[in-house]
Amino acid sequence: MQIVIYLTIFLLSSFSLLGNTYVLLVSFDGFRWDYLNRGLTPNMTAFAERGARALSLEPSFPSGTFPNHYSIVTGLYPENHGIISNFIADPYTNNVFTIRDSIAVRDPKWYLGEAIWETAKRQGVRTASFFWPGSELTLNYRRPDYFVPFNPKIPYKKRIDSVISWLKLPFENRPRFITLYFEETDTQGHNYGPDSPETDSAIKLCDSLFGYLIDNLKKINFLDSINIIVVSDHGMTKLHQSQIINISEYFNVGGVKINSYGYFAFISGEKDSLAKVYSTLKKLENNFKVYKREEVPKYFNFSNNPFIGEIVIIPEFGWTISRDTSEYFYRIRGNHGYDNHWIDMHGIFIASGPSFKQNYVTGTLKNVDIYPLMCKILNIVPRNNIDGKLERIEYILK
Repeated sequence: MQIVIYLTIFLLSSFSLLGNTYVLLVSFDGFRWDYLNRGLTPNMTAFAERGARALSLEPSFPSGTFPNHYSIVTGLYPENHGIISNFIADPYTNNVFTIRDSIAVRDPKWYLGEAIWETAKRQGVRTASFFWPGSELTLNYRRPDYFVPFNPKIPYKKRIDSVISWLKLPFENRPRFITLYFEETDTQGHNYGPDSPETDSAIKLCDSLFGYLIDNLKKINFLDSINIIVVSDHGMTKLHQSQIINISEYFNVGGVKINSYGYFAFISGEKDSLAKVYSTLKKLENNFKVYKREEVPKYFNFSNNPFIGEIVIIPEFGWTISRDTSEYFYRIRGNHGYDNHWIDMHGIFIASGPSFKQNYVTGTLKNVDIYPLMCKILNIVPRNNIDGKLERIEYILK
């Protein structure tokens, strides 16, 4: 009888502790893996020393913003969660998804899989998001309990203040999973390149904001109770105007349409025309590779989706596919989206809190493994049809 009583107390206390577990997922967009090594991030460095840090975080292909933010919260590769790029063309309906179209961004039909806030809500865990791709869908059950539609004009500190206000809510209303997003390093990396003084200033600003977040968590006595996971969706590489491929100069065939430019291009169209285009481009391969959709190398995990074009053109590192000389790519100094195994495309992963080992350093982690990791911390059951694997990452937990 005494053993039963002790066991009951132990189980109740265990469930109580798990029920009080919190996860704050913070994204610094475009924060390359080695930005932490520039001596500009004292707050993040101190945070990493208290917890776990990976050498880098490998994104999924393509290493773009929307695809990888959604991979992080679903545990799926873009070919499986549907957000295959920041621009998607549906060849069956002629509908188009672009991240600058708020109606498309909020349309649930583009988003497959299940984001962690959906998984959590189904299991009674309250959630919140101050910006994250997929968090503002028009279907209520697919959104966090609290969310803010993306608006880059909202000041960074106000975003942090809102997160703190959510954590100050009464226990029964308080979210246990929260996302927070900052775009500064991505913006400056695109405009000026990853090695510019402007990007260094962006790194300093992000670290200062992180310090502000930590200070405010201390003020509400929450720092020791919350697991903070800091990530970035991808890295950044320097672009050169001499490394732009004007794809329109390579062929002139009717009956085909070119979708997407930059870090890859899709070509769709009539069967005979596609065969001519494929044959022509194969002979001209130079600083780019041409594949039929089903031939895209398996290590990209990028062929199992009908919205991927019948022909896929992937440029070499640092090269850009363009339509003409007026393209955006002639103006920017940095970009991403390339082969996700290329170290310049890797982001950061640092985490600290009651669930994580302290002063622990590991090698490169995969971003699809973060979803099952967060489910384990929150004590919720993840979807079983995911690409992420808990066994590749759970060793960073206590």
